[in-house]
Amino acid sequence: MSAVAIAGMGQALPPTVSQQELWDGYFHRHVDSPGFGARIFANSGVRRRHAVLNPLVEDVSGWSTGQRMRRYAAEAVPLGSAAVSAALDQAGVAASEVGLFAVASCTGYGSPGVDVHVSLDVGMPSDLRRLVFGHMGCYAALPALGAVSDYVAAHSRPAVLLNVELTSLHVQPAGIARDQIVAHALFSDAAVATVLTPGGSLRVVDLVAVTDPATPDHMTWDVTDLGFRMGLSPKVPDVLAVHLRPAVDTLLGRNGVRDVAGWAVHPGGPRILETVEDVLQLPGDALDASRAVLAEHGNCSSATVLLVLQRLLPVDGPVVMLAFGPGLTLYALLLRPDHQ
Repeated sequence: MSAVAIAGMGQALPPTVSQQELWDGYFHRHVDSPGFGARIFANSGVRRRHAVLNPLVEDVSGWSTGQRMRRYAAEAVPLGSAAVSAALDQAGVAASEVGLFAVASCTGYGSPGVDVHVSLDVGMPSDLRRLVFGHMGCYAALPALGAVSDYVAAHSRPAVLLNVELTSLHVQPAGIARDQIVAHALFSDAAVATVLTPGGSLRVVDLVAVTDPATPDHMTWDVTDLGFRMGLSPKVPDVLAVHLRPAVDTLLGRNGVRDVAGWAVHPGGPRILETVEDVLQLPGDALDASRAVLAEHGNCSSATVLLVLQRLLPVDGPVVMLAFGPGLTLYALLLRPDHQ
């Protein structure tokens, strides 16, 4: 992977809505524990979010999964095309040069899918290889970056990864239970594209993955007749605390890294960030970018850690990316400036 680098990134965001407006105008009437819900919304670390489907304007909680998937296709393609175009422009790479186009999403599906429609929109070549990472959840950006980097290293040709997540499609019907309230207080929509090229200034160095086989029920993302429904245990931070230090020590140790210049950590919620901070004994400002992304954009599933990375750059030193999701699974990825 040492010869592969991130050459450009681009984002596309749907309209913004404030957290307080969402609670006051919609969710306080749809949860089964309003007092609990008010506390969760207020303490989520989110000030505003993005939504292709704003429930204050359009209530889709009773829509079938088929209706939601049709809307996903209509919304994801223009957002994805905008993000990819911006990333290619920043990288100075023409769409016709791209050899592989990968799409990661856990919020919508169809065939021909976003990978086909976006590649045609932006003018990628007819011999393009396409790859889809589906339903992996919030950590999907990191294994996807690893796989796409492998392609670039093997073929010496640019590749693009698009992470597009439209969680607003999956608002659940009235009577939202406590385990759902947390998800509805955090999740948001975004599209982020990343261009990887042979050589460049920010190299993709190494990747570590850990899955705890005893905790598959702690975080779930089930396909139901009324959209996708999240299950989220309050024990998730405790499980991550067990695996964080060994994973990061392995990543840094086998690459001879002692000092980390930037931490791009998926802001799954305030407790997740506090756990990372405590376990890794990070300086007080190390996760400022993650907290800022959570506040300004919410948790955009797999796109979020890339929004954090964008906010961090440029960094004059190694960067560690961390993301977490169903499994429970933890991924850690190391980036390094070319001069180091």
